[in-house]
Amino acid sequence: MWFKNVRFFRLHPDWTADSIDDDVAKHAFTPGSSQDPLSLGWAPAHDQTDLVHRVNGQILLTAKSEKKLLPSTVINQIARARAKDKEDEQGYKVGRKQMKELKEDLITELLPRAFSVERLVSVWIDPDNRWLAIDAAAAATADEVMGLIAKTFAIFPAVPVYTQQSPAAAMTSWLADFSLPYPFSIDQDAELRGSGESRSVVRYAHHNLDSDEVRAHIADGKQCTRLALTWADKISFVLTDGLELKRLAPTDLLTEQQELDAQDEAQVFDAEFLLMSAEITVLLNELLDALGGEKIPV
Repeated sequence: MWFKNVRFFRLHPDWTADSIDDDVAKHAFTPGSSQDPLSLGWAPAHDQTDLVHRVNGQILLTAKSEKKLLPSTVINQIARARAKDKEDEQGYKVGRKQMKELKEDLITELLPRAFSVERLVSVWIDPDNRWLAIDAAAAATADEVMGLIAKTFAIFPAVPVYTQQSPAAAMTSWLADFSLPYPFSIDQDAELRGSGESRSVVRYAHHNLDSDEVRAHIADGKQCTRLALTWADKISFVLTDGLELKRLAPTDLLTEQQELDAQDEAQVFDAEFLLMSAEITVLLNELLDALGGEKIPV
């Protein structure tokens, strides 16, 4: 198993995994009632039975959410129709307070019939190297999981990571010179944003970035906010100005080097998890070095 996205944090200095089994069990996922718009809790990883999955000291948690789908366009459309009936009945226009009540009653009525969508989000914890990472592409999804983490542990374990050089400044410099510290290399996707009133955006996909056109945009004041990179010929990803890794994928070199003696899916899952955690640990350390080192908050 491989994370497709990595939003990474340092573990709080005082946090330990000593009581993690009990903490997670108290917040295990349970399906919500017909009136619950969102249910969120911890579920077993893959085909495992334990909520806390351990492999050689590495920990994998799985946040499970069940969300009822009630599109706002549907709510508004039906509410307007009912407001019209109400106006005909009472002889005057429905006010803001009445409209709010109509929508609230409508949500209560429709929730039991709404479709439910389930989502699983993986959380990797490396107690020895003090990493916590969430596999979430969208900020809203990551925030939901962070909320669950906050409820689960007495000490909030996730501490933001800061670097001496901002990712945007570093990526802009790398792109302008088309060089960056070993063992990283630049791929063919990038996003540059202007800082003026126009807030112009230029995106490149599958494009040669070592060009005068790209350098002209940088000279014009645009900063690189996303840049596709490959680390050590093993893992490709897109680095963002928020220090997030997106579209993470092992290269053929890494997958070909991996020799799995495992015969069943559970063993393969564990072997891939160990490989991923080991490689990403080194990647993160070398990425921080490329950004001038980690800045420790005072």
